[in-house]
Amino acid sequence: MDRARLKLLETEIQDQLDKIEQVYGELEDRAAHIDHSLGYVESVAYQLHNLYGAVEDLFKIVAGAFENNIADLSRWHTELLRRMTLTIEGIRPALISKESAELLVELRSFRHRFCHAYRAQLDSRRVRENIERARLLRS
Repeated sequence: MDRARLKLLETEIQDQLDKIEQVYGELEDRAAHIDHSLGYVESVAYQLHNLYGAVEDLFKIVAGAFENNIADLSRWHTELLRRMTLTIEGIRPALISKESAELLVELRSFRHRFCHAYRAQLDSRRVRENIERARLLRS
């Protein structure tokens, strides 16, 4: 990779990391008030949704710069996450640990339910569990 492309990649990664930190700030702000109302539970769920999306966007940046193509588009979310746990010899190290990937699988599952369960009531217990997963992922 030439110097200019490497600098662009570095800048894009840092920009995305900044976005992730911003989402974490919003998440913690909302989580501090989660016991006050259903509105805060919903707001926290929305921030968890945003967090997974921001992390996945980071993974897309990395994959696009190094290994790019995911052939099975029906499983691309799963495949992208799996790839980030792999060290690609001579190309890049693993971006995340297997433990982080497990946390992200749970957050992705929550995000899916949040996006597609229009009539379902949010379970505040599940929202709290995912706050803890997000915190573990950050540490």
